[in-house]
Amino acid sequence: MDLLGSALADYYFQKHPGQLHSESVLGDVEEVPLAHFFRSRKEMPALETQAIAQCMGTVLDIGCGAGSHLLLLQENGLSCTGIDISPGAVQVARERGAKVVLEGDIRTSGVGKFDTLLLLMNGIGLAGSLADLPEFLALLRDMLQPGGQILMDSSDLQYLYERDEDGGLWVPGFMAYYGDMEYRWLYKGKQGEFFPWLFVDFGQLHSAASAVGLSCEMIAEGPHYDYLARLMPKK
Repeated sequence: MDLLGSALADYYFQKHPGQLHSESVLGDVEEVPLAHFFRSRKEMPALETQAIAQCMGTVLDIGCGAGSHLLLLQENGLSCTGIDISPGAVQVARERGAKVVLEGDIRTSGVGKFDTLLLLMNGIGLAGSLADLPEFLALLRDMLQPGGQILMDSSDLQYLYERDEDGGLWVPGFMAYYGDMEYRWLYKGKQGEFFPWLFVDFGQLHSAASAVGLSCEMIAEGPHYDYLARLMPKK
């Protein structure tokens, strides 16, 4: 059930969408403004525009959504491809003018090798969990051309949790790591299935990257515990 894709298509084609909400495994329900997926360059946060400016060569936008980043990459004259598992999102991205958009799972798509892999709006969440992050990073590493780079942003979710008397984070017992989240989409009275979605702090990202032969550099920090990082194969 492609609830996100349905919401994006309703917003773009019908102009009268319902309200899209996300529900976390912690029970939090939040409205997700659909306009957020259709932002212009001026409307994007600084971390995203910085990432786009750092892109080089051939670019694969992983989890491209409605295609906003692809459109900016095209404006910058780069050869770029988008991939998303949502049929609705792919349809919208193509209609908006993104030239090459593939529907599929990055793990099984066999799309080839690129100079830049771009994972914005916490696209690294596709790893699913901290335990699965090294395997996912190894997959990305093997999709890079020589001298290639991975550009990604994420957030440190420590701020969501209370601390105990010893200063440690109070994290529910079913979570192995405080950034191992699960979400589901809620749209027009329908509920999707929960899916895993990782938010990773920079220290854990650095460790996982190093374990699979990748260097990890923080390019910039955002205003709300978020950051932009570059990963490259170690020489």
